[in-house]
This record gives sequence, C-alpha cells and structure tokens, in this order.
Amino acid sequence: MRQRDERFADQGKHTSKPDPLHNKSGKTKTKSMFGSDDFVVAPDHAHATCPAGKQLYRNGRECNIGGYAAIKFRAPLSACTDCALRAQCLRKPNTTKVRQVAVLTRKLAATHTQTMRARIDSDEGREEYGRRFATVEPVFGNLRHNKGLDRLSLRGQKKVDGQWKLYALVHNIEKWAKFRKAA
Repeated sequence: MRQRDERFADQGKHTSKPDPLHNKSGKTKTKSMFGSDDFVVAPDHAHATCPAGKQLYRNGRECNIGGYAAIKFRAPLSACTDCALRAQCLRKPNTTKVRQVAVLTRKLAATHTQTMRARIDSDEGREEYGRRFATVEPVFGNLRHNKGLDRLSLRGQKKVDGQWKLYALVHNIEKWAKFRKAA
C-alpha cells in the first residue's frame, strides 16, 4: 500500500539518482527494432503479417502477459531466412532463426488481489486501513511478543481453535483487569 500511496511519494527520493551504469553519452536511442504494434493481426486471430509482408502463424493458446490476454505468433523459417528486414526484426540476427511476437488482445478480469488493492487504495479503504493500527495490530503484537505466541504448538483444527481461544481469553482478561483498575 505504501508504494501506491502519494503520502509516501518522497520516501524513495534516495533512489532517484541515475543508475551509475547508464549510458552517459547523451545520445538518445532511436527505435531500431520492430515492435508488436508493427505486426498486423488477422481479424480471426489465425495469423499475423510482419512489416515485410510475410505471415506469422499462431503459436499455442492465448496466454497471460501482465494482466492482458495475448496471442503468440511465430514466423516460419522460410520467411525469416532471406528477409531484407531481418536486422530490424531480430535482436540477434546472427543467432536467432525466426521472429516470435506476442500481441495483446484484451485486458483480463481483475484478480482478487487486484480487486483488494483497489479497495485499499480508495479513500474509504485508506481510512479503514489507518484504523487497523489502532485496533487489530496491538492485539497481535501483545499476543506475539508478550505472550510468546509466535506459532501454535498444537495440531488439528479443534486443538488449534482451543489454543487460540485460550490466548484470546487471557488477552481479554488482562485488558478487562487494566480497565477495571483504571476505573
């Protein structure tokens, strides 16, 4: 959450310095290779056409790349062997035989993690998350640090449930006793 919260935006200011190994020549890199947007996909997604006009055929099923559904295409060896655009199409034209490309087709449905992240990042979620430190965390801190409940020592759901309830009972009795003493 802290990585996405603007209140912690200046937290990583020490990492804002440039990478010491970056290119210091001042020259900007021009686009030398063809990207996936340079390939034209057929309406039925059966094949794609490369900038040289050759066909790439579908390679496997639809896959997930960064939350997007993607289709992979692969050129036949005959299409890439004597291609005039080989140097612009392949990163290593001397060793790579054919071009493979993945084309993003649609955004996948949000996962449970992404849905929860959106809820926590909302104004209501931030407010509720902020209250957590005052309500839940001290209880677990007391049980873990003061009572030594680093892990449950029993096995089986009934036994673990009983052990957890015993620790919770002790915590509540202590809290009640402190409250009573203060009153």
